[in-house]
Amino acid sequence: MSASADAARSSEAPLFACEDIRLDLGGRSILHGISLSVRPGEVLGVIGPNGAGKTSLFEVLSGRLRPKSGRVTFRGEDITRLPLHARARLGVGRTYQTPVVPDELTVGQTFKAARQAYRPYLTRFDAEYGAELVHLHVDPDEPTARLEAMNRRKLLLACLLMRRPPILLMDEPAAGLINSEVDEIDHLIRMLSKEMNVAIVIVEHRIELLETIADRVMVMDAGSVIASGSLAEILEDPKVHAAYFEGPGDGAHA
Repeated sequence: MSASADAARSSEAPLFACEDIRLDLGGRSILHGISLSVRPGEVLGVIGPNGAGKTSLFEVLSGRLRPKSGRVTFRGEDITRLPLHARARLGVGRTYQTPVVPDELTVGQTFKAARQAYRPYLTRFDAEYGAELVHLHVDPDEPTARLEAMNRRKLLLACLLMRRPPILLMDEPAAGLINSEVDEIDHLIRMLSKEMNVAIVIVEHRIELLETIADRVMVMDAGSVIASGSLAEILEDPKVHAAYFEGPGDGAHA
């Protein structure tokens, strides 16, 4: 990306943000003053060891959990009190680490359910658009229970993308995939962000994937942000090495 494009993006107001998010669960403090923001077309990577609070943060951002304090904003409006389904209708899309599909339905029935989930109801042409975006090429009569992991991810993504969400929260989209499939995810994310101007916040433990897609990276540990910046910058940070690369088992964890 050119320097002028970077400068133009940095001057844009954030599309999606949270400020000073604090969360308690079961009497324990889980998140401690987390703030982040992402602009249209930007990819923000979130990494950290197991138990860092990444999934809990996504639960707050998507509306499944309400924080103890702090706020979540979308297009400058406070959406902190809105539940998950209301945020989805606004255009806040979320994927999950495990691609759970409705096993009792076919691919075509799954698309129909997604098209008719809420107004405005979409047509089969919208579903075809979503499938084409992610290169999902399976028979509509195929039971979703028979789909392999990659096609399950593609189906769920297609159901989101046919509604053209401006922001995606992606929780380990490459989990359980082989290298060629990870490359597909890489290309898809770059297409969504750079060509379709979708803002993306992605939790991902594959450093090599973040190296190609992330504009900025935020590192969490024990419910707090310990570093943020470019991937090259945060990989040189001693605090990141101590938390992420020198934890139990001396391995990086998501």
